[in-house]
Amino acid sequence: MKHVVGVSLGSSTRDHKAQVTFLGEEIILERRGTSGDVQKAIELIRSLDGKVDAIGLGGTDRWFFLGNKRYTLWQADRMARVAKVTPVADGSMLKGVIERRAVEYIRDEEGMPLQGKNAFITSAMDRYGMASALYESGCKLKIGDLAFALGIPIFFGSLSTLKVLAAVLMPVLSHLPIQVLYPTGKSQEQVVPKFPSIYQWADIIGGDCHFIKRHMPDDLSGKIIITNTVTENDVEAFRARGVKTLVVSTPEFNGRSFATNVIDAMLVAITGRNPEDFTPSDYLDILTKLDFRPRIEELR
Repeated sequence: MKHVVGVSLGSSTRDHKAQVTFLGEEIILERRGTSGDVQKAIELIRSLDGKVDAIGLGGTDRWFFLGNKRYTLWQADRMARVAKVTPVADGSMLKGVIERRAVEYIRDEEGMPLQGKNAFITSAMDRYGMASALYESGCKLKIGDLAFALGIPIFFGSLSTLKVLAAVLMPVLSHLPIQVLYPTGKSQEQVVPKFPSIYQWADIIGGDCHFIKRHMPDDLSGKIIITNTVTENDVEAFRARGVKTLVVSTPEFNGRSFATNVIDAMLVAITGRNPEDFTPSDYLDILTKLDFRPRIEELR
């Protein structure tokens, strides 16, 4: 039996465990949060090294992929390098593949009209595959990286602008502590309404679940949300605000979905390959074999 553990900087209240069978392999999947404690996460990775088949690194990204350009978040990279034997997967490349597939699935298989819709992406650095697929599907984009990661209330609508900003800012931002750029620990459970006009403008809200929740208003009536790693509490929070449709890019296991870092680590454990050896087409092939499909819930 394979054993995969996702070590997350997120809240430990979101921990989960499930046993699944894929491609003839029985696998135990776990998610263990350290509530924003980087040192605790490092110690946990060190203690798991050589004892499990693969480790997921969650609550952060080791890499950001924008087309053929890769940016490294150095604190996350140092965390991953603590493991000397067991491969560590952060799900960053897989995320681009699986969330592009989610958009294409709802457009092509479910017949959801996307042409002309207003789509707000909380962070396209973190969800470039999703943002690209929505743009290619005819959506009008607004991108919130400056607002949600840096607190600068500027929303732009071009992926080319994102690439220019990344080239200018990432050499500096990549060296900042993770907590500066992304909510970790208890801050993941706090909702501080902000930027109401961008939420109101959007027909579709896409991105990391914590980013979406971080500043969401009390009213999200009729909205479509595309995300992943949702708990029952997250679903109820969206339902209470009037969200119409929730699209979750990863399957549900024992009542909730796992983050892409855990799914990535699972694929590493199944195939015996290092995460760095995968290409987007490799991920697409194995996801097709596993028949992974997005989960779609009508909340209204």
